[in-house]
Amino acid sequence: MVWQLGALAGLLMIGAFFSIAETSLMSLNRYRLRHLAKTGHHGARLASSLLARTDKLLGVILLGNNLANAASATLVAVICVNLFGKGEMVLAGGTLAVTFAILIFGEISPKVIAATYPERFAFACSYVLYPLLKVAYPVVWFVNLFVSGFLKLLRIKTNFDDSDHAISMEELRTIVTESGKFIPKKHRSILLNLFELEKITVDDVMTVHTQIEAVDFDAPLETILHQIATSHHTRMLVRQGPTEEVIGVLHIRKVLRHIQSGEADLDTLREMLTDVYYTPSGTPLYTQLQQFQEKQQRLALVVDEYGELKGLVTMEDILEEIVGDFTTQSPIHSSAFHRQPDGSWLIDGGVTLRTLNRKLSLAFPLDGPRTLNGLVLEHFQDIPEPGTSFKISGHTLEIVQAQERIVKSVRIYP
Repeated sequence: MVWQLGALAGLLMIGAFFSIAETSLMSLNRYRLRHLAKTGHHGARLASSLLARTDKLLGVILLGNNLANAASATLVAVICVNLFGKGEMVLAGGTLAVTFAILIFGEISPKVIAATYPERFAFACSYVLYPLLKVAYPVVWFVNLFVSGFLKLLRIKTNFDDSDHAISMEELRTIVTESGKFIPKKHRSILLNLFELEKITVDDVMTVHTQIEAVDFDAPLETILHQIATSHHTRMLVRQGPTEEVIGVLHIRKVLRHIQSGEADLDTLREMLTDVYYTPSGTPLYTQLQQFQEKQQRLALVVDEYGELKGLVTMEDILEEIVGDFTTQSPIHSSAFHRQPDGSWLIDGGVTLRTLNRKLSLAFPLDGPRTLNGLVLEHFQDIPEPGTSFKISGHTLEIVQAQERIVKSVRIYP
């Protein structure tokens, strides 16, 4: 009797081992497993090899598990007969007892433990399963012949290639969002911003044509040189003619050398002009970033389908969408935001909603108008009077200054 009880405990332990192996291996994070295998982790390599043949792996696990459970049931029947004699009630009681024991000690508890610590148990079990699969391969192969035939009757195709575990961009976004402590908050923000580059276009980040600072070659030379010397930009557009057509881009640093040496004149400046690079409206930022890299440009003029100038986009505009605002900004850009004594903000109407949301941590919708002025006009379907207060997306706004066609400034309350 002692040997029979000991054998029963051993069979339950064998069943528990196969249950742990099955659950832990199937619960592994395939991407982390692949990473550990590449770094030389022996257990991860064995687990990867086993999972590459999932049908064979499940065959050997279930073969061992079912043999252990069937042997346990038979042994319990023998024990019950020896203790209580033959009878239907004895066999029924033994069946209930062995079912309870297998469920608790051979199935549920081991699988819960394995699901809690999948890596720890999967790598350890792989050292046993890998040679066991080689030994039992003929039996597993024979059993799988019937399995394959049955699956073919059901018209079910099996494929255990790693490509089946590829994830989409949205799934990757969810992984990054829910990474928690594994990815620092700043790094997580940068990665999420990178995913957005395909959705954001140059129109969302460009400086509108009315706010572009440019040099007018029809102005007096002293005025041109003073504007260049006091500019906060490294490159400036150059306009000329009655229509103020853009004729080129001027690199400020190169011009400053000639200004300091007293050799700067209009002809010299004209020789230093570089060609203007144009990009169509609606170009995704990711595409624009690639074009900047391929064409070795840092500045582009955005034009619509009729060739009309809509705005200007720079490499810095795209980088700010990825890493956030830089610490250095021109006074023209900084003057769009004014903090008031009461804690409110006085905002220029031409500020883009993306910039506004990013700087002040607001939540204005980005699927409609791109500027604060456009948001207000869409809300009222008219030019509101100064002093008008209203709410959008839970934020209280007040019109401070408005002209005939645009809203010049808006106060936003916290």
